[in-house]
Amino acid sequence: MNVMIQQVGQGAAQRGIAYLRGTATGSPGLVWLSGFKSDMVSTKASAVAAFAEAQGAAMLRFDYSGHGQSDGDFAEGTISAWLEETLALITAQTSGPQILVGSSMGGWLALLAARALAARGEAGRLAGMVLIAPAVDFTQALLWPRLPEAVRHEIMTRGVWLRENAYGPEPMPISKKLILDGAQNLLMTAPLRSHGPVHILQGMRDEDVPFSHAQALVALLAHDEVTLTLVPDGDHRLSRDEDIALLLATIAGMRANTRPA
Repeated sequence: MNVMIQQVGQGAAQRGIAYLRGTATGSPGLVWLSGFKSDMVSTKASAVAAFAEAQGAAMLRFDYSGHGQSDGDFAEGTISAWLEETLALITAQTSGPQILVGSSMGGWLALLAARALAARGEAGRLAGMVLIAPAVDFTQALLWPRLPEAVRHEIMTRGVWLRENAYGPEPMPISKKLILDGAQNLLMTAPLRSHGPVHILQGMRDEDVPFSHAQALVALLAHDEVTLTLVPDGDHRLSRDEDIALLLATIAGMRANTRPA
């Protein structure tokens, strides 16, 4: 794989964002948006990339700053910075309508990106979204309420707390900066728009993002076409063979119903 670098930001805030693009150019293209502490070569991301190549669809995937092969310290990352990178990569490295495929935190970033693109008159770039256990507003809605008071105090006084990582050997830093910035990017406080069809895949045994959270999100997307598929025995990752088969079939169905540019 030929990893390329896109520079994002100015001055001291400039960072190199690593990305991969497939060789196919078919429209609508796919943009993979990873989850918190995940990367562009994860099981699901790689499966979607292989699917895109086989289908002749353009595909972009990248690592947020502090993730994978990109510059930066994960503990310094924020939703605002990762959104800036998402918009920069979509703008510079894709053309025409795109289906945003967002996993966990990537679902939050997909909806934030949709809002930003629409605000600048580019809602036509959004062919749709496929969201896997979308962790929209997770910093305030899912993470902070579950933390013991002692942990909250540690985050606010020391600036960071090292959370045990259920998906890898290294602890997951939760920073004060992330929590405060997340509060500036909340979406589930009012009705919102995706500016295209949305299909949500949600495990009912997800301990990180309960399926009630996905149901609440659907209710807020009342002005757009939304499908929610609940996987009764699915966990947060939805990375089993049958889960990935469902994901790819969902993407294929959305592409089939979207007129090429």
